[in-house]
Amino acid sequence: MSKFPKALIVLLSAGVALPAFAADGGKLGLGRPATQEEVSAWDIDVRPDGTGLPEGHGTVAEGEVLFTDNCAFCHGDFGEGIGRWPVLAGGQGTLTHERPEKTVGSYWPYLSTVYDYVRRAMPFGNARSMTGDEVYALTTYILYLNDIVTDEDFELSKENFTDIYLPNEANFISDSRYDEPFNTEKHQPCMTDCKAEPAKITMCARILDVTPSSVEDDGAGTVD
Repeated sequence: MSKFPKALIVLLSAGVALPAFAADGGKLGLGRPATQEEVSAWDIDVRPDGTGLPEGHGTVAEGEVLFTDNCAFCHGDFGEGIGRWPVLAGGQGTLTHERPEKTVGSYWPYLSTVYDYVRRAMPFGNARSMTGDEVYALTTYILYLNDIVTDEDFELSKENFTDIYLPNEANFISDSRYDEPFNTEKHQPCMTDCKAEPAKITMCARILDVTPSSVEDDGAGTVD
């Protein structure tokens, strides 16, 4: 059977002219440059240093109303999670436990991660529907649920955003792979006899909760 695409066969048999590829790598005359408005609609990432933050502000009280109306159905009234939907609050001090609870307050690295994710993906099924002020308010309320801010009148804005640090930030490190000899000096990576001592098994998948022991075992591979 021919692997030639059927759609292409139809086009050729109908006499449709296909665009020619420039052998010299020049422009093909296809499409058009994206407008600044089109680029801005996609270029919305927010960095830990505050780069990309829009203007706006929101308080804990405003965020509570928005959270109740848009988020509590999945995440619970206090970020405790409903069913198997993600838990947003609590879990502090559990990262060294056998079953750590990774929440905004216990695990996430930067406040910009919270803002960026809420802005892009929430609420579930209606993403990108929130205004800048509403995202600030929701982010503020999530901080409140995790006791990172305790004043109900606290207002988060572009001006004070970078003053907030999440509890686990210090445990995240920069990606240093480009500083390794293989990248900086173009050394070939070691492929044999690389360790002075043989590798030791320190944990098994069953304890890490990634492999169920049986079909009936709801505790493995699930979210409490």
